[in-house]
Amino acid sequence: MSNGSPETPLLRHHLEGWRHRLTTGLRLKTTLLSELSGSVGDLGTYIPIVLALTLVSNLDLSTTLIFTALYNIATGVVFGTPMPVQPMKSIAAVAVSETPHLTVSQIAAAGISTAAVLLFLGATGLMSFLYRFLPSPSSVGLAFAFSAIKYIRYNQDFSKTTATKTTDPRTWLGLDGLILALTCLLFLILTTGDGGGNENNTSIVPTNRRRVHKRLKILSAIPSALIVFVLGLILCFIRDPSIFNDIKFGPSRFHVLYITWDDFKIGFLRGAVPQIPLSVLNSIIAVCKLSGDLFPGTELSATKVSISVGVMNLVGCWFGAMPVCHGAGGLAGQYRFGGRSGLSVVFLGLGKLVLGLLFGNSFVRILSGFPVGILGVLLLFAGIELAMASRDMNSKEESFVMLVCAAVSLTGSSAALGFGCGIVLYLLLKLREMDYSCFGLSKSTEEDEFLINP
Repeated sequence: MSNGSPETPLLRHHLEGWRHRLTTGLRLKTTLLSELSGSVGDLGTYIPIVLALTLVSNLDLSTTLIFTALYNIATGVVFGTPMPVQPMKSIAAVAVSETPHLTVSQIAAAGISTAAVLLFLGATGLMSFLYRFLPSPSSVGLAFAFSAIKYIRYNQDFSKTTATKTTDPRTWLGLDGLILALTCLLFLILTTGDGGGNENNTSIVPTNRRRVHKRLKILSAIPSALIVFVLGLILCFIRDPSIFNDIKFGPSRFHVLYITWDDFKIGFLRGAVPQIPLSVLNSIIAVCKLSGDLFPGTELSATKVSISVGVMNLVGCWFGAMPVCHGAGGLAGQYRFGGRSGLSVVFLGLGKLVLGLLFGNSFVRILSGFPVGILGVLLLFAGIELAMASRDMNSKEESFVMLVCAAVSLTGSSAALGFGCGIVLYLLLKLREMDYSCFGLSKSTEEDEFLINP
């Protein structure tokens, strides 16, 4: 008893901490339908990349669905916000577009290498240091929006092994035509508006506006993104009824990958090196700053998010799961369509878990028939929501850095290059304003006063 008594208060403290985290993180902050609608808000980026890796690089879709489902559930509980779980985009781009293609073991090695770096930065506190000084990027949101327009206007072939997957212009008619995509776009605009919600108190709305406010409140309660996504799933089977014959029930068998030293060398040089700056930019810095913008007073810890990405991939990649991170575009998409708490991604995780356990790798047949125009519509709203974070720029200097980042990133270059140019520009601007008195280079007080007030 004497040994147990000191531990009892400590154990009770930890249990109460976890109970508080569960109750606050999974507390319903809006309607249940809104959280369900927000849960599919990031699928515009998730599905195309997962589909391409499965068709080109033989990624185990069943394992990826199960592990990303567990990640979704865990992050929803831990962070209490609609924290997304997104593919590592640079690794995926290298895997499917460069020749020779990365093998599954090399993809996993790239994910493990990136995770180790992010875990080190988070555990040592270096990520928090970077977070305080690096500017918030908005060019990633614009890049998503540009990709979304391509999805809507042109047919896409995600099984292609070349960098460009855009083919001929999309036809107006058909089950994946422009009319379908534009109809979904108009439906989402009418139901969600600008994404700002209807938090205003009806008591302060003028009498002649109360009916309008009530109508907007009803429209915003419609799970619009969920309806559009379910429509896409139904159209998969209508477009290709042979999918029913190809479905096999049950998940694939788990196994630990055999990763050689050469796999780590190739995976690090070709996959991790371009991915690390993008993960720091989009998965850590942008996510934390966007969360502070969307959920005032609850800005996420850069250290915590960095460690989260590291732990997820150091576990799942060894079993062949796709390397993942927390993308700002996913957070923007889930918020845009109604996600306000950890429940949103918990619902998404439960859905992925059911699909992974029930359909296994045969689910790729369903995804391959999903209307790409609908994916483009979902991605468009996510990209615009992410880009609108730039509205909180407080100075001309911040806007200048942001626009240079966007210009470099969107002119055929990469987000990592734009990020690097933004850092250099930011440092140059700070260097210009630095006080050089410690180097004995400053003028006298009288000379300074004369220059200011001649």
